[in-house]
Amino acid sequence: MVYEVIFDLETKTFFDETGRTDPSELGVSIVSLYRRKLNEDLSETEGEIISFWEDEIEKMWKVFEGSDRIIGFNSKKFDLPALKPYAPGHFFKLPHFDILEEIKKVHGHRMSLNKLAKDTLGKQKTDSGANAIGYWKKKDKESLEKLKKYCEADVLITKEIYDFVLKNKFLKYKDVWNNPRTIVIDFSYPEEKEDQKEQIGLF
Repeated sequence: MVYEVIFDLETKTFFDETGRTDPSELGVSIVSLYRRKLNEDLSETEGEIISFWEDEIEKMWKVFEGSDRIIGFNSKKFDLPALKPYAPGHFFKLPHFDILEEIKKVHGHRMSLNKLAKDTLGKQKTDSGANAIGYWKKKDKESLEKLKKYCEADVLITKEIYDFVLKNKFLKYKDVWNNPRTIVIDFSYPEEKEDQKEQIGLF
């Protein structure tokens, strides 16, 4: 059985409001995550999406415990630094898997989540990060509902991109001339070495 957590977050402010480029100074308004169990074929057997507002983040860390992978998009460059003021130190030692980082390893370039979703899944993000900050600043019930819905939608798109690669081992995109292209990429879990399996079997 494999346990995964796919997550995304929204911040309270823009970089130009802080005058710096450090995500840890932006503040986190909400974190949404999809926790799930997969069988040995990496097919999902159960899962649920949950969200935590800033004042609930302390309750969130237990969800990540025991994860085989914590999956995000540009998470190592943005989400993890943004969580630094809130997170216990051991959180950063857990097995983080950044989809964008993996794409850059094989493709050499960055791509937006929206572009990959549009070209690979035929879907688009439901809103924008700029609007998400605006919703937080308004803080009325309707705005906060829109913020939560947007963050959760981004988590689900991230999950679908990840699952597409697990199953198909490629992503679709269009180049600068609008020609369809593919990126061959593999998100499979590394196989255990035979000697490791044998050693485990001794105990």
